[in-house]
Amino acid sequence: MISESQAQQNTILIIADDLSPDYLGCFSTVTDTAKTPNISALAQSGIKFTKVWSAPVCSPARAGILTGRYPFRTGVGGVITSGTSPQIDTAEMSIAKLLKYYAPVTYNTACVGKWHLTVNAPLKRLNPNKLGFDLYSGNFNGAIPNYYNYQRVKNGILDTVTTYATTQTVNDAIDWLDTMNMTKPFFLWLAFNAPHDPFHLPPPSLCDTTGLSGTTADITAYPEKYFKAALQAMDSEIGRLFAYLSLHNLMDSTNIIFIGDNGNQQQVAQIANPAKSKGTIYDYGVRVPMIIKGPSVVNGNRTSNELINAPDLFATIAEMCGFPYWKNSVPVSTVVDSKTFLPIIKNQTINNRTWIFTETFNTPATSDDGKTIRNQDYHLLRFDNGGSEFYNQTTDAEENNNLLLSTSLMTSMDISNYHFLCDSISALTGISGCLPLSAEYLNSEVETLLFPNPVNTTINANCKNGYQIFSVTGLLIKQSALPTTTIRISELPLGFYFLKSGSRITKFIKEE
Repeated sequence: MISESQAQQNTILIIADDLSPDYLGCFSTVTDTAKTPNISALAQSGIKFTKVWSAPVCSPARAGILTGRYPFRTGVGGVITSGTSPQIDTAEMSIAKLLKYYAPVTYNTACVGKWHLTVNAPLKRLNPNKLGFDLYSGNFNGAIPNYYNYQRVKNGILDTVTTYATTQTVNDAIDWLDTMNMTKPFFLWLAFNAPHDPFHLPPPSLCDTTGLSGTTADITAYPEKYFKAALQAMDSEIGRLFAYLSLHNLMDSTNIIFIGDNGNQQQVAQIANPAKSKGTIYDYGVRVPMIIKGPSVVNGNRTSNELINAPDLFATIAEMCGFPYWKNSVPVSTVVDSKTFLPIIKNQTINNRTWIFTETFNTPATSDDGKTIRNQDYHLLRFDNGGSEFYNQTTDAEENNNLLLSTSLMTSMDISNYHFLCDSISALTGISGCLPLSAEYLNSEVETLLFPNPVNTTINANCKNGYQIFSVTGLLIKQSALPTTTIRISELPLGFYFLKSGSRITKFIKEE
């Protein structure tokens, strides 16, 4: 058995697939939650983090944790669906590489379960190993077609599994722990497919299946019930893993991190507007539950409201594993966005971040593509098609009141936070910031330049010198140098814009 000092460096990262905080009783008392006693027990002895952002979909979320880098740096901005999708480069410095090749103590490393960072092609099947994992065993693609029958890749070799997927993932983890060299500490990346669809009925030994037939019609009619069953089954298998760790005297010497990869899918979203769920840069699409428990935690059974980006796990795991100088092992040319929050875990400090960021971009582009940033109270969304939205998360948790649609009612506090987030996202991405919400814009002409306002499909304007239309981010959307009295804007996304003609600037709202 490994020494106590080394044993305390063990880390297990558990990733749930498509899970917002609202289905966990330890995070919510007002929504419909699943039976998850083992996850709740983690929260009772660990730290529950309430303001954690990941990415809107699976692939960039995992790439961010693995490398500590934002999607615009890794190139993985959307779901990997084919060989033409941008995929993780094996030249990236991964957390597994750091711990296996560069840490002061050499680590055993394994990744079991869902990969979804490269396609399931013969030349790609050893990519997890090339990225630093001694063992990879799981499904390469996104959603498995059947929880009871799917393809598994194990260290490059393809086979077929007929064991319930959630159970097989824990089987693979335990098999690896049973056979690895226990003279070294370990890092285990354990990525469940659950509770992602298809919402196939789990074995009754793992969850309450009362009233659930498991037929396609029943799953379609009651997806929330099957989602909760899958989540309860995952919790049961997490409990089996915990029992194994306790039996082998590893539970108390292992840091355990539980996190979701992105928000809930639309069909099980518990918000008034399900369109703002997984796949979008709205808060419900990217906010995920995270709990950390283990020997690194000081004063457990507490809640942290500090801002955390999922890629921050890269630096935090390295430092929990006794590797504070990990930056010296990363190529100078590689920008790592990850910021450690180990001091928060050790209850030494707060205010690790003043903002968190995420994004999504797809090939081909979609209307959901965009970049987003938030601080403690406010959330700014900048869509790639030019639209922008701005919310006060403290007073508008479900983001129904876009403050940019009524800028004349914005308070000085609203405007100050707007400018802060605009400046921060511009500095990070290098993309020009928002137009200033100054008197020039907030008090600009309305009646004499155009009507009606708000507008739907056509602006009736008196633009003798031509015109320019800008998004609130400062992006030039449309222009003409010719005199005009009619401008068609039916193709513009809903939102707030500026029309400039000569020296005159007019704000207008595009609505349905």
